Amino acid sequence: MATPSDWIAGARPRTLPAAVSPVLAGTGVAAFVDEAVWWKAVLALVVSLALQVAVNYANDYSDGIRGTDDDRVGPMRLVGSGAAPAAAVKRAAFLAFGVAGLAGLVLAATTAWWLVAVGLVSIVAAWYYTGGSNPYGYLGLGEVMVFVFFGLVAVVGTTYVQTASLAAGDLAAALAAAVGIGALACAILVVNNLRDIPSDTLAGKRTLAVKLGEGRTRRLYVGLVGLAALAVVALAALTTWWALLGLGFLVVAARGVRTVLGGAVGPGLIPVLASTGAGELAWAVLTAVPLLVLA
Repeated sequence: MATPSDWIAGARPRTLPAAVSPVLAGTGVAAFVDEAVWWKAVLALVVSLALQVAVNYANDYSDGIRGTDDDRVGPMRLVGSGAAPAAAVKRAAFLAFGVAGLAGLVLAATTAWWLVAVGLVSIVAAWYYTGGSNPYGYLGLGEVMVFVFFGLVAVVGTTYVQTASLAAGDLAAALAAAVGIGALACAILVVNNLRDIPSDTLAGKRTLAVKLGEGRTRRLYVGLVGLAALAVVALAALTTWWALLGLGFLVVAARGVRTVLGGAVGPGLIPVLASTGAGELAWAVLTAVPLLVLA
């Protein structure tokens, strides 16, 4: 029987900065171009965190029943390790989806009802990453969907629910922030899949890392970190040059870059997940703070 600490580990807390960061970045942009609406920012954070936890449990369930996690190198999985029944993990995933849905409904009701459709698409995408008979995460499309939903949708959505504006200038700033956040969210998945290339290959899971191979996947990771740096410059050009403080995320991300370029494999890549998540959070904080202060 899974203990509370097992369930917490199954929620994969090291991935949660990827849920907090887009809300921070989007709120910073909202404050600069118009004003921050803090109760909506909090609800957006609930949506983002709940979706991240739901994705983690859903992946645990779907990979577990397929046997993909039988020889897993990374953090403990509830189903794959036998710590929790698959049905219980599935219920936990849908409970988290429900929390995200309820918070999202409040945001839609107070902003625009078409956001309900965005929320439904996000939930469906989260489930079919590894769920269903033909999961797109097994086809090398996981990074694309992470960039779209944990980058573009999360950041632009957070900005929009607070400003209710899609004016060109506002949207451009939100998109610049979304590219930076999305790139680092992708980098988390890339290093996760780099670590799992041997086990995913054996399990028939054709992630982008499996398709690209080890060398090109390492270069992709570095390229995504570089793209996040370029996004800081773009955001600063569209808002205030004080946003260049966001380049400080490179200090945090540098350790992960060195580890990846140094050829680490298996468990040696696990710390990179944490450093990349911390780098993403640093990106969001260091760009959002000047935007909030100068709003």
